Amino acid sequence: MNAAIEFRDVCFATAEGRLLLDTISLAVEEGTTTAVLGRSGSGKTTLLRTVNRMVAPTGGEVLVDGRSVRNADLIRLRRSVGYVIQETGLFPHMTAERDVGLVLEAQGRPRAERVRRSHELLAAVGLDPKQFARRYPYQLSGGQRQRVGLARALAAEPSVLLMDEPFGALDPLTRAEMQDMLRGLLASLEKTVLLVTHDLDEALYLGDRIVLLSEGKLVANLEPQEFLRSREPQIEAYVRAFHRGKQSAASGPVEEKRA
Repeated sequence: MNAAIEFRDVCFATAEGRLLLDTISLAVEEGTTTAVLGRSGSGKTTLLRTVNRMVAPTGGEVLVDGRSVRNADLIRLRRSVGYVIQETGLFPHMTAERDVGLVLEAQGRPRAERVRRSHELLAAVGLDPKQFARRYPYQLSGGQRQRVGLARALAAEPSVLLMDEPFGALDPLTRAEMQDMLRGLLASLEKTVLLVTHDLDEALYLGDRIVLLSEGKLVANLEPQEFLRSREPQIEAYVRAFHRGKQSAASGPVEEKRA
């Protein structure tokens, strides 16, 4: 299988000399979902943003579909790569219909085509266009806004989808619903997805592979079951941190110490 995204010895250092990415080499296979885990500050979002050149590496190379993003036309590159963030970035003065079709509008597509495509995508993400197409962001719940943001990212039919903590601000039940929707949608669309998340359960549920970063370095790139079985200390620590509640409940109530 071909690599849709490839990082070749990618480094990124700030102007102050802080190394946020340290010689990352990683291939993301076409049509798969790779979940990127790590502590805050580990370099996850920085790595993601090198793909659409929101961050320019200070060393190494990033390739999309075999071509270096360094030499790509920036506008064309960003229109060809879907991008979903936690706060969706919807425009408050635009209806859901127009927001979803915004990239198509920038491309000069006819209004009828934009409306048709917007309605198709709203339906695909679980929003009835008859009910939601004319609503503004303030008239939508957090989960609904996130669905509109996902629909917008898919409007121009990108082959690659970048997702940066897309469900991080949602309550657990809404988050689970969004994960179910995304999993079903990706199965039918066959996109290549790079998903940044702090949530191990989300990574296990959505990812074909799980990448762990630590202090800008690549610690692991494993299939979900391999990740759970790994004896790498940093992976074990990450798994333990996410299973603390389950372990606590299994051991029963904590007895109060007597004076």
